Amino acid sequence: MGWLFLLLGLAMPTGLKRYYGKGDLHFITFSCYRRLPLLKTARARNLLVKELGRVRDATGFRLIGYVVMPEHVHLLISEPREGTPSTVLHKLKLSVARKLRKRTRASTGQLRLPFASSREPLRAFWQARFYDFNVYSSGKEREKLNYMHANPVKRGLVNHSRDWAWSSWAYYFGGEKPLLAMDV
Repeated sequence: MGWLFLLLGLAMPTGLKRYYGKGDLHFITFSCYRRLPLLKTARARNLLVKELGRVRDATGFRLIGYVVMPEHVHLLISEPREGTPSTVLHKLKLSVARKLRKRTRASTGQLRLPFASSREPLRAFWQARFYDFNVYSSGKEREKLNYMHANPVKRGLVNHSRDWAWSSWAYYFGGEKPLLAMDV
């Protein structure tokens, strides 16, 4: 829905409601700034997966599924021991952005991202906000996992989900050793 507001040049809605504390799983989607493919390299995707594991260990959420795409990420997680999925996302996004930024200063004094193809440095690594859907049943959980695992195939990145290392598919269906174990 946010893209519609951007397309029309309108301000994003205020008073965004998130529903936490019910014990639901959360299907979360967040995007790179302007949906640019800032995660297009294996190095960038590997770093995100490594940081996801580190943030999971630090905050105590259960990771049920994930997929890292070149310009966005899907997660299926529980609420953390302390805090909310919002605080988890804040920590993950901050950590990944800091580690993937090139630490040289542009003449404007802003940190320049190494992915910028134009002369103007990107102002951010991540798009503000994220999509959060409360997953309230095992049927919805399966639906979201299937959606995530099919994403690289639908986008034409691989012919089969098993060929995309940056998802939880290998954990559920075998094949190569998964990059992260799931908490099921």
